[in-house]
Amino acid sequence: MTFAPFPIDTPSGGRSIQAAVAGEALIDLIGQPDGRYQPCLGGAPFNLSRALSRQGVGTHYLNPLSTDRFGRQLAGQLVADGVRLSRPEPVQAVTSLAVVEVDVHGHPQYAFYRDGVADRAVDADGLTRHCRALPDLRLVCTGALALDARDTDRYLPWLATQRAERRCVVVDANLRPSVMPDLDDYRAAVHRALALADIVKVSDEDLVHLGMPGDDPLVRCGNLLDAHPQISLIALTLGAEGAWLLHRNGIHCFAKESRRLKVVDTVGAGDSFLAGLLAHLLCQAQMARAANLVEMLQNLLYHSCDQALQHALGSASLCVQVSGAGAPTWQQVREWVGRGERYAA
Repeated sequence: MTFAPFPIDTPSGGRSIQAAVAGEALIDLIGQPDGRYQPCLGGAPFNLSRALSRQGVGTHYLNPLSTDRFGRQLAGQLVADGVRLSRPEPVQAVTSLAVVEVDVHGHPQYAFYRDGVADRAVDADGLTRHCRALPDLRLVCTGALALDARDTDRYLPWLATQRAERRCVVVDANLRPSVMPDLDDYRAAVHRALALADIVKVSDEDLVHLGMPGDDPLVRCGNLLDAHPQISLIALTLGAEGAWLLHRNGIHCFAKESRRLKVVDTVGAGDSFLAGLLAHLLCQAQMARAANLVEMLQNLLYHSCDQALQHALGSASLCVQVSGAGAPTWQQVREWVGRGERYAA
């Protein structure tokens, strides 16, 4: 099956909003070789919002942004990428900061400054109201710092409502244990979010932090499916070693980049991966005229899973070859995937 890009914005009405994203938008202060720090727009939900929109998915960003210079830059970038803001009027609270040190392998390490910040000025009722105002909304996404145990009253009731209203719930278990004050509370909070999810993205490191038993990531993923029986699909990322897509019905798909990549850094790679996966699944639903994304997910076949995984991996491969969270377009990913060779597991 050949997939075409989503419809682009039109002056008469624009794209319908199919995805809503909640969570942090912040400034990554990325350490440079000369000791200086380069400010870059970031935050996993912010990156995901941009990446989804650039792949043609009508996307709503649900959190407020600051009146400060960084907040204005974050808002400007979202709007430039076609993301709609639920809170277009800025708030007085400051923008979150993250100090990022990239190691010799291109992997980022973070320290966060998030007391009294703009993106945390949300509540579950407000998030729910914004989503109910979007008649074509199919899925909601959160993860990363929104899984902090101190923020459960902001996000978990909202996720529970979205699930009850039959929207697809996506949770990116992008854990940051080094910056959480109570690891047991943090782990429990993440599991409470996963208990509401239809789709989960998780890395091999995340599975260890979640305390999942097993000798390898696939076994741990299986145990995660057993622990949360409502999950339909788990995307397991292994960095340069590829990625798996595991469906509750027993389908296991694997993909690994067949080409040598010129990796600049891996900032935002997981967000681009998830955006690619969701964009492809939404496109499948659109082409199949599926009334409900959750029901479609529950009945996915191997070929559908495999194509979605290939698109997700291509999205991440393009991201790591540029500095920062560079999100590719749908067409760029389709061309990249089309030129590549299939990797035999």
